[in-house]
Amino acid sequence: MPASTAPPASTAPPATSGRALLVVGIVLVALNLRPALAGLGPLVADVRAATGLANAALGLLTTLPLLAFGVLSAFTPVVTRRLGVEGALGLALLLVGAGTALRAVPPTALLFVGTGVLGVGIALGNVLLPALVKRDFAERSGPMTALYSSAMGLGATAAAGAAVPLAGAVGWRGSLAAWAALAALALAVWLPQVRRRTLPRRRVRTLDALRDLGRSRLAWAVALFMGLQSLAFYVVLAWLPDLLHDRGLSAEAAGWMLALSQAAGIAGSAVVPLWAGRRGDQRRIIWALGGVEAVALAGLLAPAAGPALTGLWVGLLGLVLGGSFGLSLLFLAVRADTPETAAALSGMAQSVGYLVAAVGPFAFGALHDLTDGWTLPLLSLVGVLALKVAAGLPAARDGEVRRAAGGEGSP
Repeated sequence: MPASTAPPASTAPPATSGRALLVVGIVLVALNLRPALAGLGPLVADVRAATGLANAALGLLTTLPLLAFGVLSAFTPVVTRRLGVEGALGLALLLVGAGTALRAVPPTALLFVGTGVLGVGIALGNVLLPALVKRDFAERSGPMTALYSSAMGLGATAAAGAAVPLAGAVGWRGSLAAWAALAALALAVWLPQVRRRTLPRRRVRTLDALRDLGRSRLAWAVALFMGLQSLAFYVVLAWLPDLLHDRGLSAEAAGWMLALSQAAGIAGSAVVPLWAGRRGDQRRIIWALGGVEAVALAGLLAPAAGPALTGLWVGLLGLVLGGSFGLSLLFLAVRADTPETAAALSGMAQSVGYLVAAVGPFAFGALHDLTDGWTLPLLSLVGVLALKVAAGLPAARDGEVRRAAGGEGSP
């Protein structure tokens, strides 16, 4: 594969104090990758009433960041060649904070512009955290993946639970914009990492890397699994509160149900990568997650369920979606043979995956508009689950993507 020489990168781990600060920084970056998205779902009714947007357009507010993830993820190496991983993550936090704050500014068009800007920042963070873990914590991939994926879930949980109370105090625009303060805090803590930034050892052309990985069946399986689990996750994030509100819950109670699903997701994203990281083959885990998700969706398809049962189905769904997300992040590290391959695989998987996921919130909202109900949209998630298991089984088989060789390694 054509490559050009780049300044050598220092990949030696930082000293103990610097390593602790790096871990804190990773957690803070991860905390910022979901609040701007999770804080929208509980406020859909308020946004619709204030702006007159249709459900399909409201779904677009969740779809826009996913499109940014899909289009830009594969081209993250262009940014890291100039800024290094650390500098690119600093830029990610800056964009997340700026885009989040911009959503507080009228007119409605800036709601979409700010969402697009923060989507670019989240795309950078999504791709680079797995590569950073592979580079600096190669022997602790499972625990570190569990740590930062749990932090992502924690950020989503806090945003979902606080969205309606914040809106009561500062309005729905203020509620959406409040999370810019968390991005500013994270950026302040991350700045020492920017100063010690390292550049990649090799400067490989992005299109060459994509062509190389495109010949790997394992890379495609990882990408499709990531996309399908993300599709289900973002549909729940965007529409679960509105679904439950239509079934009689108050807006605040529906928001707390979303927070419950995200809190259960923290447990899933903490436990599943630790469980999966101890074994080379994770196919049994794929079957277990698929079975639990099927039970949860079947429960949500029964609209007569009371609050307790609804909470059970919501919690189970959040648990399995969090676990699937943590597993997809683990695949990006353990299915790659080097940190450079991990970065390329992360870019490809998240690019393909989020383009797949982007269909979800918009299509789910459109199906709801078309049928004026939730049965057909929920049945569509059952179909997504079947495809997810089909993609997850080959992704979970022991093996590695070896980019330089253009194919998979053997166990």
